[in-house]
Order: sequence, then structure tokens, then C-alpha cells
Amino acid sequence: MRLSRVVGSVSALALTATLALLGAGPVQAAEKTATPGYVALGDSYSAGVGAGSYDSGSGNCKRSTKAYPALWAAAHTPASFAFTACSGARTGDVLTGQLGPLNASTGLVSITIGGNDAGFAGTMTTCVLNSESVCLDRIAQARAYARNVLPAQLDGVYSAISGKAPSARVVVIGYPRFYRLGGSCFGGLSETVRSAVNDAADALDTVIAKRAADHSFTYADVNTTFGGHEICSGSPWLNSVTLPVDESYHPTAAGQAQGYLPVFASAA
Repeated sequence: MRLSRVVGSVSALALTATLALLGAGPVQAAEKTATPGYVALGDSYSAGVGAGSYDSGSGNCKRSTKAYPALWAAAHTPASFAFTACSGARTGDVLTGQLGPLNASTGLVSITIGGNDAGFAGTMTTCVLNSESVCLDRIAQARAYARNVLPAQLDGVYSAISGKAPSARVVVIGYPRFYRLGGSCFGGLSETVRSAVNDAADALDTVIAKRAADHSFTYADVNTTFGGHEICSGSPWLNSVTLPVDESYHPTAAGQAQGYLPVFASAA
């Protein structure tokens, strides 16, 4: 009996040592399956404006339970989740009001930012209320801002994120094209304007993607999922002009769940 106990103990120790060498020990297995802390930064596209179901505690930031950060966190139960994205946010607002939750243990960060700096909300208002020529001039101004001014502003935000969360995987997400050209819309903006708006969105995304790459961040292109679901398509995932007006040209709940979430989940 004593000999069998000794043999059994030796066998158990040998098995434990073997599992540890193979990386299958209980502690290491837990470490591999643990989801790190997640912080969601950015503007209305990350907050979920346009998707409804807003958290009353978020006030004018209009954070939605149907926004892609909330959906991802609910599905993956990260060690911690801080949702600081806010409607209307610009790069300066991220720097002054959203980075507090970041720290050395933050493992994942998402962000959409830059559209408000370039003035795309004002651009769309101008286009809806004014002539085609005035609209095209305003689009050109937004593109010039994105090309000449925005890169340095993005650098400031991205550097601050790296400084506060040096170990985090940072996923920078772009903006979708608004319109399906040759689609089902009748009236409203001309096809010329719709094409110019799409080109400006592409130009903005190009700037954002380049700055993200230079900071070794991952860029996620949502046009891969929004294709065929733009305004003027048969099943749009973006609001056109709507009430409340701040929800215009923002993803619907379907746009968040089927447009943004899969792209973020793949990159995360």
C-alpha cells in the first residue's frame, strides 16, 4: 500500500510537470482565456448615436447599449470595460476627457475620431441646406483640413494612448461611405454631391489609416461590411436626414451590430 501511494504521487508529479512544460497548467490556461481590460474611446460613431437605447447616465454623450463597444463587451466579458466615447467629440476632447481609464493593464482600446475635427457634420448640414456649388466648396474645405491639419491632431491622440496604455492593442476604426451611387434615392442631394461626399469619406479614412499604421495601431475598414448597406441602398445601415437631427448620417442599430461590430471583433 505504501509503495503504491509513492508510485501514485510520483506519477501525479510527473504529469503535472509535463503539463506545465506543455503550457497546459491551470494557471497558464486561465491566463490564455482571460479577456483583458477594454476601453472604448471616440466620437458619436463609437458612442452609438443613431442606434437608440441610450444610457441615461451618459447625458449628451448618448452612449448606446447597441453600440459596438457595448455589444463586444457583453459578448466577451473583459476584465474591465470603460466606455468614454461621446457624441460630438473631437481629438481635443479625447485628450482632455476620455483617457482617464487607460493604464498599464489596459489590453484593448478602440477609437473612431477625426470626423468632427474635419467638420463633416457641418458639411452635411451645408449640403442639405444650400446649393450644389456651396456644398462642393464645403466638402473641399473638409478634405483640405483632413489632409493638412488632422494628421498632427491624430498623432497627439495616438501618442497619448500609447503613453497611458503601452501594452494595449489599439484598434482604430474608420467611417463608412454614406451613399450607394446609382441607388434607390429620388430627390435630395444630387449624384454629384453624393459621389463627392463618398470621396471625402475615403480621403478621411486614408489619413486615419496612415496615422494609425505609423503608430503601430490596427486600422479597421468598415466599408468591407457597409458595402451594399449605404444610404440609397435597399437596406441602409445609416440614417439619412432624420429626427433627432444629430442622428442623421449615423449608423443604425443594424449598422453597429452588423457593420461595426464584426470589423472590430475581427481586429480585436
